[in-house]
Amino acid sequence: MMKKLMMAVAALVATMGFAFAQVDVNKADAAALDAVKGIGPAKSKAILDERAKGEFKDWADFETRVKGVGEKNAIKLSEAGLQVNGKSRDGAAAKPAKADKMAAAPGAKK
Repeated sequence: MMKKLMMAVAALVATMGFAFAQVDVNKADAAALDAVKGIGPAKSKAILDERAKGEFKDWADFETRVKGVGEKNAIKLSEAGLQVNGKSRDGAAAKPAKADKMAAAPGAKK
């Protein structure tokens, strides 16, 4: 019984980590793209349609080819976890580690 409980907890933790995972625009399917904050079904379709013509070389190529993605939007998407060839967009804020968020929270115990 304990072994099953531990397996269930491990599975839950593994799926929770997926919500914060990085999504590479050249490898992701529509569902993974839709999971990125700021990308909906229409934008993921546009991304997949452009990717079918050839992989995105870098963020500049992505911004040029996908209608509605400019510099500001690209930075927001990168901050939400989108990557091009495994790289975040220059100028995107790095996500703080969970421990950093806890320390910065008002009333957090030290």
